[in-house]
Amino acid sequence: MKTKSHTKDKYNVITLGCSKNLVDSEVLVAQLKHNDFDVEHQSSKKDANIIIVNTCGFIDRAKEESINTILEYAHQKEKGKIEKLYVTGCLSQRYKDDLEVEIPQVDAYFGTLELPQLLEKLNADYKHELIGERFLTTPQHYAYLKISEGCNRTCTFCAIPLMRGKHISKTIEDIIAEAKNLAKQGVKEIMLIAQELTYYGLDIYKERALSKLLYQLNEVEGIEWIRLHYAYPSKFPLDIIDAIKNCDKVCNYLDLPLQHANNNVLKRMQRQITKEETAELIQNIRAKIPDIAIRTTMLVGFPGETEEDFEDLCDFVKEMEFERLGVFQYSHEDDTAAHQFDDDIPQDIKEERASRLMAIQQEISLKKNDEKIDKIFKVLIDRKEGGYFVGRTEFDSPEVDNEVLIDAKKNYCRIGDFCNVNIIDATDFDLYGEVLAQTIYSQTD
Repeated sequence: MKTKSHTKDKYNVITLGCSKNLVDSEVLVAQLKHNDFDVEHQSSKKDANIIIVNTCGFIDRAKEESINTILEYAHQKEKGKIEKLYVTGCLSQRYKDDLEVEIPQVDAYFGTLELPQLLEKLNADYKHELIGERFLTTPQHYAYLKISEGCNRTCTFCAIPLMRGKHISKTIEDIIAEAKNLAKQGVKEIMLIAQELTYYGLDIYKERALSKLLYQLNEVEGIEWIRLHYAYPSKFPLDIIDAIKNCDKVCNYLDLPLQHANNNVLKRMQRQITKEETAELIQNIRAKIPDIAIRTTMLVGFPGETEEDFEDLCDFVKEMEFERLGVFQYSHEDDTAAHQFDDDIPQDIKEERASRLMAIQQEISLKKNDEKIDKIFKVLIDRKEGGYFVGRTEFDSPEVDNEVLIDAKKNYCRIGDFCNVNIIDATDFDLYGEVLAQTIYSQTD
């Protein structure tokens, strides 16, 4: 007779897509662990007999990756390598009916807000007392903190409201409690994420409450950096900038996805802002905090985008000189308002425009990085890779922004420590530095 340990199911949660999905998976894993499930996240051991895939359905490439991942595990199930396969997340929310027909090997599909139903299917109890509890999958010293779910904006290109629903804010009390829990786990940096940060609080407090939240988070012991991601530019409340300036723990960093700068394109996108208003907003932000790092994303190849429209965008990027910039190519998404337009920009033109815009940003980034040489910055050490310790300044977010590389042969750093670093060299998207040994901040300081 086999013992229980030999027959116990083992679960592996696979996460695809953005940081919001990652947080959802961390919550799922925490719930399963508190139900005494044997569960890992992104395990490479291939010893799990039950797989849960948390999918992304944002744009074509993300959907393709999600579908290919589901098919891979469906094939493993057919070969007897795994016993059960469950799918959750954005793709499942958006295309559940189609997926059930096309990939019937999956045992059950669940949407983005159906965690209790998924747990019930797995014979696990949904533990309400675990609100704010997560199994961290990021390095111990930083974590993402989701302050709201869904979005009420009407951008014509975006399918997120179809997958995440209407905007729902967490209470300030719940967010503070979660931040304190993260700090107890050793987290030093929290990145506030939402589909739209500036809308925070309107649904439950009847006012925009992000600045109020920042002042309270600034008092959480153990948290040293607070970073803002995904703030909508239209009707941007400048009291947020005052909070960034006044709160010593809030990084001089703002992720402000603009998507475009040509008025014709902005109107078709329903972004509710003009190029002139955008320029004024950026100027006002920089007037309040001259050294703030503004990260933005641009979307090229939107239906009807002419060469002149694109050149207008390029000129705007040159003029604004964003510290950080990413580029997406338009994806023609079912059931979005933009789907009524002809997807009339050929793929090779989309790719060429994306490359041209990034070439402009590359020059801007190099110029700004060169200006940092011979200056000292507080750096958070993320990892050791090859012959370097790799860290970030307050002006950089993990995985998407610049990094500081420190020669491990000449310097010693501990992962998760802050240290002051003198920048000695720079490339387009990286800095090289030397640690000032007397100014290392250890995890116990």
